[in-house]
Amino acid sequence: TYEATLQDIQATLGMVPDFMARLPPAALPGLWSAYKGLYGPNTVLPPKYRSLISLAVSAQIPCEYCVSMDTADARRAGATDQEISEAVTVAGMTRQWSAIFHGLQIDLKKFKRDFGSK
Repeated sequence: TYEATLQDIQATLGMVPDFMARLPPAALPGLWSAYKGLYGPNTVLPPKYRSLISLAVSAQIPCEYCVSMDTADARRAGATDQEISEAVTVAGMTRQWSAIFHGLQIDLKKFKRDFGSK
């Protein structure tokens, strides 16, 4: 239920962030469940890697809210400034190459053969 979800968020985070409190009651339980599932203790990715991946994606969307939260999460998980810089730069380079591949209309089948992917 909505109230139980709010209580779980409070217990887990020590607060209910404003953006979560503003979500429709019908949406919050499902969104919280998905969030907790991916950011909880029973995931395969270590928290530092997960935060660096999320930060790299956030920087490319771009989402200032996510960049702020993901940077703080990455630092709390032990990421160094150099790791943060590298993650964001790799994401930027990936986006750059994607623009080049698409703009030049590179043949995908040949590209996959060149790099040994299926």
